[in-house]
Amino acid sequence: MNNWLLYGAYGYTGRLLAEEAIKRGHNPILAGRDAQKTAVLAQQLNLDHIALDLNDSEKLHQVVAGVDLVLHAAGPFIHTSEPMVQACLAGQTHYLDITGEIPVFENTLSYDAHAREQGIALVSGVGFDIVPTDCLGSYVAAKLPGATHLEIAFMGLTRASSGTAKTMLAMMANMPQAGLVRRNGRLEPQPFGAGQKDVLFSNGRTLTVVPIPWGDLATAQLSTGIPNVTAYMAISLPPGTRVLSPLFQRLMKVGLARRVSGKLVDWVISGPDEEMRQTARSYLWACATDEAGNKREAWLESLEAYRLTAVAGILAVEKTLTNHPVGALSPSLAFGADFVLEIEGTRRIDAL
Repeated sequence: MNNWLLYGAYGYTGRLLAEEAIKRGHNPILAGRDAQKTAVLAQQLNLDHIALDLNDSEKLHQVVAGVDLVLHAAGPFIHTSEPMVQACLAGQTHYLDITGEIPVFENTLSYDAHAREQGIALVSGVGFDIVPTDCLGSYVAAKLPGATHLEIAFMGLTRASSGTAKTMLAMMANMPQAGLVRRNGRLEPQPFGAGQKDVLFSNGRTLTVVPIPWGDLATAQLSTGIPNVTAYMAISLPPGTRVLSPLFQRLMKVGLARRVSGKLVDWVISGPDEEMRQTARSYLWACATDEAGNKREAWLESLEAYRLTAVAGILAVEKTLTNHPVGALSPSLAFGADFVLEIEGTRRIDAL
């Protein structure tokens, strides 16, 4: 199972994925746009490598056609995913990525028929975005056939890497509002903070959560058949603080401001350190309800978000190369709702 390519390998999360792959006995080909950074990492890890610019379509298609699978870890995915998806479709090569961007999920899912014709899997979101939420949401939905509403919440994000921060900037530039929900099958924007509620997590803490544009808003309707979906994130802020002001969002829609912010991100953001990745925990909650008011809920405890992404990403590679799912799928559709339980240190808790 070693004929696969890790693209974006020298980024913060890419390196974690490469190290986890080696730990599990894989020898992926490392690839990235920057030839020097790719070569340095490959030498450190004793792996093969190739410099690969996504704008070089001919070389991209040639390289991708020569491997069985691509794990794409180079964000912002709204700019990088499409050329890699096209190369995978042309080369009959499985495609996985670790995006959390709703437009990317929607784009990947739009190629379902083409993926089935080619006999390959296209699976976006095989990291913290969205393996635990997708699997937990699918689990509670299966407990309540006919559910009409699905709520998913999480806490435990630590410190963003520079790649994650850049992705968030790109998402702000493309989202009309900081808040987003799915209602009657349609995505609807809403002001940030609207619809907040309190959720009791399995660590005993009750926290305020707010709706956010999480990837499940694009995938949960497909995974569960439920047309009303809200994804929440727990927040803890000083009084009067706002995470995303309307002015900041408008600035992010200006190209110059976005580029300057991206450079600043490179200088000051590095992601959680090894101790934080090993000791921090993630906590999730999901609840499905029907029109009669019946509900089914469950909780999940798992690894720190970046560590979970590394483990889940390589597990997804192994599952895909072994089981060969076909189509454009969410993680739970590709690997099952219990896939998340295969991640070390993860447990699911049902309501009493």
